[in-house]
Amino acid sequence: MNQLSRVAIKAWAEADRPREKLLEQGRRALTDAELLAILIGSGSREESAVELCRRILHDKGNDLNKLSRLSVSELCRYKGIGEAKAISIVAALELGRRRKERKKEAREILNNSRRVYEYMEQVYNDLPYEEFWVLFLAGGCKLIAKVLIGKGGNDFTPVDIKQVLRLALEYHASSIVLTHNHPSGTLKPSSMDIQLTNKLNDAAKLFDFSINDHIIFTNSGYYSFRDSGLL
Repeated sequence: MNQLSRVAIKAWAEADRPREKLLEQGRRALTDAELLAILIGSGSREESAVELCRRILHDKGNDLNKLSRLSVSELCRYKGIGEAKAISIVAALELGRRRKERKKEAREILNNSRRVYEYMEQVYNDLPYEEFWVLFLAGGCKLIAKVLIGKGGNDFTPVDIKQVLRLALEYHASSIVLTHNHPSGTLKPSSMDIQLTNKLNDAAKLFDFSINDHIIFTNSGYYSFRDSGLL
């Protein structure tokens, strides 16, 4: 499409403008590109907001999950996307992620690895660095609290064992579940993962609570120490 054939959104038929289309036909009538175009507001001299968003989505295989993994700086590499537009996209996709997470708050009985994975999946999804969260459970594996213990680089997260023990005592937890992610995508636990799990397991026994599991998350699945016989 050459520049002469490009038409600014304001000059389109009203039914074709994303905002007007949403008002008249409802949110489900809009394509992903049109919804993104509403977020960024405008395109560039060379292309409309919708065209720009189509180009970005096409580059990511029209996969919103892949788009949600882009950082502000990565989005800004696309011509026509400045920092403000990139922030709007990241913020909107994060809201969608959090909405999914909130739906899972009612799932408070975490008595197996699959339930823990479903509960924590949105916390870890698309993270480019490691985080280490601990789930503190009452009797019957009912969730008391989830706490971010540490976050680090691409292959290791420092964990303060004393902090985990202190929190377990404060919450009067009968058991805990250790969780962290591997941004690299590998589901195999590292020697440091195993060493940390063993240290915490030994310490927990002294304070009369147990480590139910240690679960490693990736964007494609999870690894359970309990299911694999390491706990």
